[in-house]
Amino acid sequence: MIRFRRPSRVEEMIAVKEGFWLGSSYAALTFFGHLVVHSQEEADRLNDRPLSHSSLKRHETIHLRQAQSTHNSWICFYTLYIYYYLRALPQNRHMRNAAYYLNPFEIEAYKHMYDPDYVEKCRQGANEWRTYAKMKPSERLRITKS
Repeated sequence: MIRFRRPSRVEEMIAVKEGFWLGSSYAALTFFGHLVVHSQEEADRLNDRPLSHSSLKRHETIHLRQAQSTHNSWICFYTLYIYYYLRALPQNRHMRNAAYYLNPFEIEAYKHMYDPDYVEKCRQGANEWRTYAKMKPSERLRITKS
């Protein structure tokens, strides 16, 4: 069962199986402080592994930290996420899935998902996405291609 808590009240992201919310091209997503995955086996595997041993879990935990930095509100986080996704949609003609990959939240999460210390460094909220948000989607496209 999914419980809805403010981002700052989420101690650890628990993986849950819920294929309905997750497109086949995505491995996982953050849904109000839970890590949504395709199968129960995947959920069990992620729940058994510490954060330091799973780049996927770190990627999604960075989204938790980003939600903390957006007024500690899931609604603000998801509203901004959708806004940046829609703004980058025209870039899809230059790069496959550009609207997703050029989202400032995703740029930060992908950049730091292999850094085992990053989640702890941004305990009070991840803010690097704000730097990318100030750029136009075409500028973000240039930096992600380099």
